[in-house]
Amino acid sequence: ETDDKVLHGAVASGKRIGAIFKEPTITPTTEQVKEFGLKKPFGSPNGAMRRGWNGITISRDTIHIPGIKLGFERPVLFERHAVGGEYGAGWKSIGKGRVLTTFFPEDMKKNKPEVIDGREVTDDETAIVVYDNPLDNVEDLAHIFFTRCLEANIVPYVVTKKTVFKWQEGFWRKMKKVFDADYKEKYVAAGLLKGCGGELVHLISDAATMQIIRWTGGGFGMACHNYDGDMLTDEVAQVHRSPGFITSNLVGKSEDGSLIKEFEASHGTVADLWHMHLRGEETSMNPLGMVVALLGAMDHAAVLDPTNQAAVTKFTVNCREAVYAAFREGRGTRDLNGPEGLTTEQFVESVAADLAKRMALDEVPAPYVPAPQEEKRGSRLVGAAYEEIDEDKMKQFFNKFDTDGNGDISFQEFVDMTIELGIAPKKPDAVMKYQASGRRAAEVIETPK
Repeated sequence: ETDDKVLHGAVASGKRIGAIFKEPTITPTTEQVKEFGLKKPFGSPNGAMRRGWNGITISRDTIHIPGIKLGFERPVLFERHAVGGEYGAGWKSIGKGRVLTTFFPEDMKKNKPEVIDGREVTDDETAIVVYDNPLDNVEDLAHIFFTRCLEANIVPYVVTKKTVFKWQEGFWRKMKKVFDADYKEKYVAAGLLKGCGGELVHLISDAATMQIIRWTGGGFGMACHNYDGDMLTDEVAQVHRSPGFITSNLVGKSEDGSLIKEFEASHGTVADLWHMHLRGEETSMNPLGMVVALLGAMDHAAVLDPTNQAAVTKFTVNCREAVYAAFREGRGTRDLNGPEGLTTEQFVESVAADLAKRMALDEVPAPYVPAPQEEKRGSRLVGAAYEEIDEDKMKQFFNKFDTDGNGDISFQEFVDMTIELGIAPKKPDAVMKYQASGRRAAEVIETPK
């Protein structure tokens, strides 16, 4: 009804306030335009926010619940360049002919137009796509990334496909320049580059895909282009159980240099659960991603305006601990606590009751710290996903590596299994040899310590 004026008004308000919480939204498809009675297929709300807030990076990190083993043992931090790439592409479907991509400089008096690319199109149907990769704010991204990794005491990696896509060289060059000038000495002093030859490591995107699966110990961060970041963070989410256990924060920059931070869950609109709710069916939706996002936005708002910071902090700390306690004590949703987990409404009521007790105390209780060996893993697969597993074949697979038949997998048996599966990490001294020979780094980078 407003031709997206509500969205643009929200973007303007977010820029003024500087701390934003956003729930999942959609970029409507042709079918959804009809379903929701829209005038037209409106553009991406996320795209509008990135443009309106001069988006620098989309930070996506693993969420960890003390006392519960999810996927990665230690934090995994990600910086996804918030601008450029396929997401802002112009395209058209064309037939046979010739295509010229021409650059017209801003100052035509000093510089002449330049043909970037010219090619013959020989197919009857071809999609021509044009996009750019802005690099002016990569230095800002670098400072955000390297500062966060240093604070979290984890190893940073820069990911591109610059061996094939030569235009991505600039991203790596700018990241390394900032690292060498402002952060290298700090990382060396912290002992974070011991397994990297004392240097910032560049990973080809193919290698990053493999390492994310292997490095389940966590303790690493990656920074990359927009599209690569979208794909790789989805992979991180799968290793760490689901997108519900990943944060998503857009960081932009206002004209005065202050940072604008938007917090949201990294998952979508869970329309399937909404439709189940409308049909009167029972649901068990995990709201952890949205809760962590909301609390993050509140904490950032309190930093920008510290008038009520103490009260805000008391609430956010207590709420976060109440949610974590629910999962830890078996009062979580079914994706984590299995078939005996709570429904959506039961979970909210349980957390609310615990939160009320915590808020009634004069002091904020200390965060929960699990005792050694106390951490729970539980089944990574519950419900329908677990039922799909062929247990007989799983037992055959287990017995294949349980060579002494004692019902346990020894370390040597485990090593044999990882080698056969192709997921065994290799020694770091192989890195330079493989890079020199041009082979894929995916097979040789050591797991971060």
